[in-house]
Amino acid sequence: MTARPILFSGPMVRALLAGAKTQTRRVVTAKNVSFGHIPCPYGAPGDRLWVRETFRIEGGARPEHGPNGVHFRADEDEPGIGWRPSIFMPRWASRLTLEVTEVRVERLGALTYDDAQAEGVDFFPLAPGCSLVQRFALGWDAINGKRGFPWASNPWVWVVAFRRVAA
Repeated sequence: MTARPILFSGPMVRALLAGAKTQTRRVVTAKNVSFGHIPCPYGAPGDRLWVRETFRIEGGARPEHGPNGVHFRADEDEPGIGWRPSIFMPRWASRLTLEVTEVRVERLGALTYDDAQAEGVDFFPLAPGCSLVQRFALGWDAINGKRGFPWASNPWVWVVAFRRVAA
């Protein structure tokens, strides 16, 4: 079993905490591919993912305390000083661990209604009159469009399914 970090935004952390997010989609890029074999950078079934999220550490918090003394922006979601980007979260400060249950590669456009629910779309910002798949597409574009992978390009994606486990 291998443990790897994975980044999630505030709304997606809230969906994880509520038990509403059990899948994530990540773009398959050339750097993920090696000589025709496509190893998933997010692991295989049985591997663990520890969640990195925007955080702030109180003065006395240390690794031996675990996430005690760590504040999470997804809980407070308000401006303030001292918030650190999720990429800098150390393993000891993480409060969420996920066990990978399935990994597959598919086109982004293959997303179904059930997949959109498993992605935690209910926690995306509201988009009145949009279906769950349309809401997912809007959320996808907000994050990945500026990276060159808009919904309309229908990129290949890793679909990683998981369940939450005790850290």
